[in-house]
Amino acid sequence: MGERLLIVEDDEAIANILKEHLEKEGYEVNWSSSGKEGLEDFKKYEFALVMIDIMLPEMDGFTLCKNIRWINEDIPVMIVSAKQTDVDKVKGLKLGADDYITKPFSLIEVSARIEAHLRRYKKVDRESAINGILKFKKGLIIIPEEKKVTVNEKEIQMTIKEFELLSLMAQNPNKVFSKEELYHHIWESMDVEGNNTVTVHIKELREKIGDSSKNPTFIKTVWGVGYKFIGEKNV
Repeated sequence: MGERLLIVEDDEAIANILKEHLEKEGYEVNWSSSGKEGLEDFKKYEFALVMIDIMLPEMDGFTLCKNIRWINEDIPVMIVSAKQTDVDKVKGLKLGADDYITKPFSLIEVSARIEAHLRRYKKVDRESAINGILKFKKGLIIIPEEKKVTVNEKEIQMTIKEFELLSLMAQNPNKVFSKEELYHHIWESMDVEGNNTVTVHIKELREKIGDSSKNPTFIKTVWGVGYKFIGEKNV
């Protein structure tokens, strides 16, 4: 099989048409019927390209696109939607989509655009973007592929949620994440009551990596908003 593609589309008929067409062209295709399922699949497998509808249950396509960009800055993301306004197109592109195709679409055109994006993506060093080891001053090292964290060469035991929080913020240095965004991304839920969950996990995470909330080296509280990672990279 060829490269693995992810289609996130709640219309089963459209998804099946795309899936069947792309599989005939030699691609391996995963289909997710909701935004939440799409994010789960994206975290679980390695894809070469993602196609996203905007109107999705559980998590809309714009939010999914933003979440995917936090994980991987380089993977091609194509929005395929019936929404044809310039406002929607601009919003999608600003959130990190590489392309915007309106429905109804030509399968030949979709294939051509996919091939063009894959040619560009193959030139990117995916290993450094996806599996690269993150090293910071003060002895913090994050190894995403092994889900391992060390501080001054001592391995730190942490939960998967704590690791995902630290990894997400470290891969997006100086980006301010609201508690809602972190809860949405890590716990894959829109429930704003989860804000306290984020606070507790950040507190535990700080204690484990030896960070101070009053004089932080790695995780800084942005009062009234959320948190950002301020660790200085050890080049």
